[in-house]
Amino acid sequence: MLKCNQIKVAYGDISALRGVDIEVREGEAIALIGANGAGKTTLLRAISGLVPLKSGSVQYQGGELGARTPEARVRLGIAHVPEGRRIFPGLTVIENLLVGATAHRSTKAEIAEDLEWVHDLFPRLAERRTQLGWSLSGGEQQMLAIGRALMSRPRLLMLDEPSLGLAPRLAEDVYARIGAINRKGLSMVIVEQNTVLALKVAARAYALENGSIAIAGSSKELANNPRIREAYLGK
Repeated sequence: MLKCNQIKVAYGDISALRGVDIEVREGEAIALIGANGAGKTTLLRAISGLVPLKSGSVQYQGGELGARTPEARVRLGIAHVPEGRRIFPGLTVIENLLVGATAHRSTKAEIAEDLEWVHDLFPRLAERRTQLGWSLSGGEQQMLAIGRALMSRPRLLMLDEPSLGLAPRLAEDVYARIGAINRKGLSMVIVEQNTVLALKVAARAYALENGSIAIAGSSKELANNPRIREAYLGK
């Protein structure tokens, strides 16, 4: 589904990614874990086309993404839920969701079908459909951000810190829905500092340190790795 080959990204003279290789298989969820500043968000932004590559390449479904714009990548099926949710606060819940549907020229029937799926996943969004985005709780805003991305009919969903700022029970609830989305066959890349939640959903994981892959393997292998346990899971 996705293959990043020796990706390098720099902000001026500062290297953010130093030759990163990752791959995501069809229907697979992977986790990117690591401390703040490790390069996790930059990697998602590079895949989305929001930051240029210094070198390396991103392959999606066997083809090079090259210089394709972020909008073109969304139309190809790559959806990115950024850190901080970034919903439209002055639009209602239903309006936010319909914005996501503009990536495709969907029929009214297809949009209705997608809305039904999102509402089944997140019943709270159906209850709040006429409320403005700013009036939602943090958990509801995260559900809305994910739902909006799903309305674009993605094949690859990238989530940046979906549990950030949420109470533990809400974070677990959001991750239960993320797991359900993955079980539908959607490929996923999850950037997360809550390593415990991320490793429960992901099949494999990569640990980034200073812009490089430090450790990679199955989620079970990383969960049992002493270095990972001490740094991210607690002794």
